Amino acid sequence: MLELIGVHALTALLAPTLVRALGRRAFVLLALVPAAAFGWILTQLPDVLAGVPVTEGFAWIPALGVDVAVRLDALSATLSLLVTGIGALVVCYCARYFTPSSRGLGRFAAVLVAFAGAMLALVWADDVVVLYVCWELTTIFSFLLVGQDAHKRASRAAAMQALVVTAAGGLTMLVGLVVLAEAAGTYRLSGIVAAGPHLSSAAVTAGVVCVLVGALSKSALIPFHFWLPSAMAAPTPVSAFLHAAAMVKAGVYLVLRLAPGFADVGAWRPLIAVLAALTMLLGGVVAMRQHDLKLLLAHGTVSQLGFMILLAGAGTRDAALAAIGLVVAHALFKAALFLTVGVIDRCAGTRDLRELSGLARRAPVLAVAGTLAAASMAGIPPLLGFVTKEGAFEAFLHGAYDPPGTTAPLAPFLLAVVVLGSVLTVAYSARFVAGAFTDAFTTEPHRTWIRPGPLFVAPPAVLALACLAAGPAIALLTPLLTEYADTLPATYASPLVLELWPGITLALGLSVLAIVLGLLVALPGVSGRVAAVRPLAAIRSEVTWRTLVHAVEAGSLRVTARTQRGSLAVVVCTVLAVLLAGPGVALVATGALGEIRVDRVADSPAQVVLAVLAVVSTVASALARRRLAAVLLVGGLGYALAAIFALAGAPDVALTQALVETMTLVVVVLVLRRLPRDITEHHPPRRRLARLAIAAPIGVLIALLGATALGARSLPAVSLAFPSQAYAVGAGQNVVNVTLVDIRAWDTIGELSVLVAAATGVASLVFLDRRTGTPPGARRRRARAAVAPGPAEGSAWLRGPTLERLARRARPGPAVTERTLLLEVITRLVFPTIMVVSVYFLFAGHNAPGGGFAGGLLAGLALVVRYVAGGRYELGEAAPVEAGTLLGAGLLCAGLSGLGGLVLGGEVLQTAVLELDVPVLGHVKLVTSLFFDVGVYLVVVGLVLDVLRSLGAELDRLGETPDTPDPAPASTAGGVRP
Repeated sequence: MLELIGVHALTALLAPTLVRALGRRAFVLLALVPAAAFGWILTQLPDVLAGVPVTEGFAWIPALGVDVAVRLDALSATLSLLVTGIGALVVCYCARYFTPSSRGLGRFAAVLVAFAGAMLALVWADDVVVLYVCWELTTIFSFLLVGQDAHKRASRAAAMQALVVTAAGGLTMLVGLVVLAEAAGTYRLSGIVAAGPHLSSAAVTAGVVCVLVGALSKSALIPFHFWLPSAMAAPTPVSAFLHAAAMVKAGVYLVLRLAPGFADVGAWRPLIAVLAALTMLLGGVVAMRQHDLKLLLAHGTVSQLGFMILLAGAGTRDAALAAIGLVVAHALFKAALFLTVGVIDRCAGTRDLRELSGLARRAPVLAVAGTLAAASMAGIPPLLGFVTKEGAFEAFLHGAYDPPGTTAPLAPFLLAVVVLGSVLTVAYSARFVAGAFTDAFTTEPHRTWIRPGPLFVAPPAVLALACLAAGPAIALLTPLLTEYADTLPATYASPLVLELWPGITLALGLSVLAIVLGLLVALPGVSGRVAAVRPLAAIRSEVTWRTLVHAVEAGSLRVTARTQRGSLAVVVCTVLAVLLAGPGVALVATGALGEIRVDRVADSPAQVVLAVLAVVSTVASALARRRLAAVLLVGGLGYALAAIFALAGAPDVALTQALVETMTLVVVVLVLRRLPRDITEHHPPRRRLARLAIAAPIGVLIALLGATALGARSLPAVSLAFPSQAYAVGAGQNVVNVTLVDIRAWDTIGELSVLVAAATGVASLVFLDRRTGTPPGARRRRARAAVAPGPAEGSAWLRGPTLERLARRARPGPAVTERTLLLEVITRLVFPTIMVVSVYFLFAGHNAPGGGFAGGLLAGLALVVRYVAGGRYELGEAAPVEAGTLLGAGLLCAGLSGLGGLVLGGEVLQTAVLELDVPVLGHVKLVTSLFFDVGVYLVVVGLVLDVLRSLGAELDRLGETPDTPDPAPASTAGGVRP
């Protein structure tokens, strides 16, 4: 099971490459992954039907009792068969739905396969933390899929709306799951459900309500129903998979999963009954108003989700059987209908039923498939939808929502709601068929029609045939469905059995009544009156949503206008002043700082000298009148600290501090180019004194806090064991490096993520469209040709081919008066050496001073030198790669390196040692944490490159006048003028 999830993840990573190589045909190959999972699940059904769940797992966070645990039982097997089976058909369908010129096809394929894997993991998860992680993964992947057409405003808005609503519901659900897990004493979902009947407290009730909020938001019930129709801005395959067969079923699945343990909690049945009944009616009424076939199906899906949740929340055996049967039927017919709409949209160029006519004659196979699926949705015999709807009627006739001892029965009222909702379902099903395939809404023949290929029509046809075959063959599905339903209590003497012909019963009469009334409602004169129903139309959650969003935006703008005046100094002073006036005064006044113990002042006289230099640099930087001077003096403080670290026996920390200080100076100097030279130009002495009044006490407070923290330790430091663990656990002698890549590797992963986010933030503030800075090859060649000296010009001393080639390559860039050719040549000669040293730091850092961070900083400084010497063109020559590529590759490499220890029998991010005898090299000892360090190296280099291209090269480009050509070199009798 875990292997199948991993295969989905690996396939998602390879999907962009496959799409680039094979085009849209790659979707057929990608469909083999969910198809293989479908086949594997079928092989496990004998054990599942025998009541023996298939389980796998391993300890993930032992200290918190969190395990990666998966469990395949009857309920999860049913849902996973739908996810994988329909998923395989939808992925195949994409091979014809999209055109070869479609945007972002590789990314779409990757996200679609990743979503299938996340959904599979969600229904298999048996740990609440894993369940939540997969729950939110489906939310994120849904956001990316709905927003596939990011150039369209509607797609972006729909994706953001779905993300906010479902993510907020997911966080609420997490709170509820944690409360239930703590009450049950286990984080295993199966254990929580088993303990549910024995739990009764206000906390448990609150936890159940929180879980239901998450489930109802995911399944688009009132008041969260508005996000699903808006999500129809997504491509049709997304609607068929996520909004018919997979994602929206997650909420139904969660209710079905928890019902055996918590259906008797006081708030469970009333909350579900009211919201689900309203949702079923509202969705049906709004569906009758739609002219867009896709929106008609979307609002119909909202109605059907209310129907499924209503059955799933009853907490009885018969209702559960009808619910899980309806889940299967709905996934089949609604996916088929969405795929049918996709074919119509692509081949006819419209989804408006007022513009469609005669499609039944032009596409008979598609018309038959769409009609069969719509008939199943309407509950027409002998399709599967009829069987499950009959079962739903029987469940309410058997007392669903009326446990023993009920004084105010709900079942009759809810049965009336279900019948009314079924009437609306028949009506909008008939509206769909009439609008899509007949001339009911227009008499003019539709002129545009592109004949679809067999692969395009096959997926909806297969699903429609499944709806037709599953009705008569319901006995084959019944064992799997009843295996779950039998976990709930029976409330009727004669248990419900799903069958095509149960005989002449009251439920059959209700079905006939719903069909007849539904067809009458579908008539043009009646349907308009039904669609105009106002009481239900008054439930406009989307209006409330937009009002809330606008209010938050307006409030944030007002707060920002009052607190963010555009001055970083004002913001920092405000924060520090609050810290000083609040916690600072309280700590000093109450004596909470404690005793400050000073064991020794310094280890050597040199440290005292360096400390004095640091203090002098600090005071001088505060008194400096020029910005550059102040920055250099602050840099002197950093270098003094680096020297103190070196004298204290921490060369690795000293090296990193020196490199970081140098890089910080470079970044600040790049920014200073756009600021006035003189500090006092905008900061008079009075303002500087006010800031000093805040800075000096803050400095004293921080020093006191540091000294107190050092003297307050009552237990031995954890780091005392690091030197002995460095080699025993991390197979390295450099304690600092082993700590970063092994002992505290999770912290380093978080810090790398922060670096990537910081680089992205810097780039987004500077670049208007996308990251730039690497001139395309053709443009570079034209630029060189325009400024390179011809055979008759140039200096007399550039005679050697090597120097002349270097001179030609170094031509584009800053003006002649700002460049030194000799510096550029020397820089090009030294650059490879610096890069080799940086790579040495990378490989030697596990046992000697260095590491990926130090090596990456050194490589970044080499790029800085190239940029300073030759400008943005020289930087482009030195690093002809996008910074985003390096950042992403580094983060991915660091993350994937954690699998090395797991594969070799350890834990995630645990260092594993490989010893090999390699020809020529001899005996080689390789640690997997080296690959983690490579990721760190790439992220740091990418960060530096991004900063240079944004704060350096891009600002240079923006500062150039468009009508000024790149300057040509000036020739003199004595050579090239510097």
